[in-house]
Amino acid sequence: MKQPKKQRLSVYLDPDIMVTLADYAARRDHSRSLVAEAAIASFLSPDAAERQEAATTKRLDQIDRRMIRLERDVSISVETLALFVRFWLTTNPPLPEPARAAAQAKAGERYDAFIGALGRRLAKGPALRQEVSEDVGDHTG
Repeated sequence: MKQPKKQRLSVYLDPDIMVTLADYAARRDHSRSLVAEAAIASFLSPDAAERQEAATTKRLDQIDRRMIRLERDVSISVETLALFVRFWLTTNPPLPEPARAAAQAKAGERYDAFIGALGRRLAKGPALRQEVSEDVGDHTG
């Protein structure tokens, strides 16, 4: 059976889109016309909206999983900080006035060392949440 003759269509494309079309067609060894026809057919097909919705749903699911992990990580961070503050407040009595100035000077040095260690850890070390997961796994089994 003979296929109907194709009809000609002239369109004006943005130069960037034209370059992208030409590159895509060349990589797949197809004509630009064939690629454009397939893209238009896909865009106009009734299932295009369903595919778009499926892609959007998949992306939203990925975002949702990331948000759940982020919420868990923030919860771990808050609990870690609260535990540390409670421990520190219950184990460190207030200093007498004469020792307070020397302690404050030493605290500045210790804080600078802490910030340096934190920077190094963030740059290369494992995440706390990974260590917490591993530690909890080691102690529950």
